[in-house]
Amino acid sequence: MKALNNQPKVTLLGAGPGDPELITLKGLKALGTADVVLYDALIDKQLLRFVPRGAELIFVGKRKGCYAYQQDQINELMVSRAESHGHVVRLKGGDPFVFGRGAEEMTYVKERGIPVTVIPGLSSALSVPALQSIPMTQRKVSESFWVITGTTRDHELSADIQLAARSTATVVILMGMSRLNDICELFCACGRGGTPMAVIQNGTMPDERIVTGPVRYMPEMVREEKIANPAVIVIGDVVNHRHEITALKEKIRNQQLQTHMR
Repeated sequence: MKALNNQPKVTLLGAGPGDPELITLKGLKALGTADVVLYDALIDKQLLRFVPRGAELIFVGKRKGCYAYQQDQINELMVSRAESHGHVVRLKGGDPFVFGRGAEEMTYVKERGIPVTVIPGLSSALSVPALQSIPMTQRKVSESFWVITGTTRDHELSADIQLAARSTATVVILMGMSRLNDICELFCACGRGGTPMAVIQNGTMPDERIVTGPVRYMPEMVREEKIANPAVIVIGDVVNHRHEITALKEKIRNQQLQTHMR
């Protein structure tokens, strides 16, 4: 049945890295006009409170390799619900156009004559390291950065990681925990075994955890600390900035304690 009061349209909305407060104001406004929301597994459900009462909520995410819907089914849901209900918001973690299949979804909807817009979100590739005091670029340290998927659609290690390992750029790897050993071995083979590395689990969330150390020791450190997905991997000398800030905070705290004790 065609929507009576709402013109069919789809919004691809990036929710950000996890913390619900990191969604954009424009994103909240879109949720507030949604007739249907198709949301992923990593979305904080607090965001669904901004959806109008009576709107349809459909979980279309993936957990531990189990899909609620296949991608072609999600594509069809966007179109069919837009035609029958009106405004469909496709709520995705991070940014829709950073390993989020947003381009595929946009093309599918556009080809069927339905208006579609994108509201970008903070990508975990940038925001998660930043909130741990790890910059992507830093003067005299790193002039550029790579953002790479750890595993391709064929379940192979991305060839770009080998290219990145030979550069001086900061390397951020998403969805790479299952290939962590391979990644570290590759960097070691390129003479980068001593390069600082950080693995950040559940970034921006209350249960966030981080492990830092040289590339060569990271697989063992991750096992000992039981760090797992979802996690962001950062490799490069910029990781040292976190240690510098931590040391500075400790120095200031000690100075304040000494002043207080006098």
